[in-house]
Amino acid sequence: MYSYKVLFDFTQSVFKKIGLAQEEAHQAADILMRAELRNISTHGLMRLPEYINLWKNKRITVSPRFTVVHETPSTALVDGGKGLGLVTAPKAMRLAIEKAKTAGTGWVAVRNSYHFGIAGYYAMMALEHDMIGISMTNANPLVAPTFGLHGMLGTNPIAMAIPTGMQPPFVADFATAPIARGKLDVMEENGKEAPSGLLNDKYGNPTMDAGILKENGALLTLGGNPETGGHKGFCMTAIVDILSAVLPGANFGPTVVPTLGYVKDKTGGEDKGIGHFFGAIRIDAFQTAEEFKSNMDLWIETFRNAETVPGREKIIIPGDPERIAEQENREKSIEVSSQTLMKLKQISEELELPFFDSI
Repeated sequence: MYSYKVLFDFTQSVFKKIGLAQEEAHQAADILMRAELRNISTHGLMRLPEYINLWKNKRITVSPRFTVVHETPSTALVDGGKGLGLVTAPKAMRLAIEKAKTAGTGWVAVRNSYHFGIAGYYAMMALEHDMIGISMTNANPLVAPTFGLHGMLGTNPIAMAIPTGMQPPFVADFATAPIARGKLDVMEENGKEAPSGLLNDKYGNPTMDAGILKENGALLTLGGNPETGGHKGFCMTAIVDILSAVLPGANFGPTVVPTLGYVKDKTGGEDKGIGHFFGAIRIDAFQTAEEFKSNMDLWIETFRNAETVPGREKIIIPGDPERIAEQENREKSIEVSSQTLMKLKQISEELELPFFDSI
């Protein structure tokens, strides 16, 4: 168990060591540590080795040029200059917010970027401006489309943050696949099987092997088979892929150049990175912020007080578990898995940084 400050300082020192400017290193560390605080460790410190590998393989630029390629009063197309998503995405979301301030809504599509951490981080940036925030991204091709044999789409998360009055904000942050890739990694590390109905092997047979993606297996879409709504999951994942990648001109679907060693590069084409899509919607473009937030409070209270099935105490509002975890984890130590610790120690040795056990 380690304090938030110790983990944050180590993470920031890693980003500074590979060449990120102080402000960007702080921002990148904040994004990863926010994931840890919110108990989304699959997008926290365990991702740091992946970013370092991108840097070592010269896949990313530590001082990327953030370029607005095209814009209108409410929209912008941004080229991330092959920078880390942790660097590019906050700038893009701030641009969407600034456009919303004058145009009512702001929409920014990004290409030439890489993994940006938790999608909810960027959506929540809009809350303090009395705006609805939206963020999404495409990713490594691990999800098979309905009736497909091999992975062709990412787990493609989407997040939406909606401001409230007295109630905590509504924050939905989820993969559009039935499980995030990082959760499978954790299951495999712990010797556990995946729940049934989530994975197929390379022949299309159902499997519960959490490491099957490393053997050319694939994730099913959210819902699984068409009989249980899998085609609708395919629709959701495809929509994120189109808005995040096709619209800005990033690599889409199976043309994404993988950032994972066990995923074969099937493209042979240009690496235009992955893409992101951000939105900011000003509440008072529709009604007063106070009236809307009051109605959001009423909406949340209605569902909190709804009758539940036996054995369940209450309805869980999107964002509740993560918000509660963040409050608790700021006050106590954060647990880091032994596998992640081992990889972080290796990074500290490679970069000649003090490991946080000795900080």
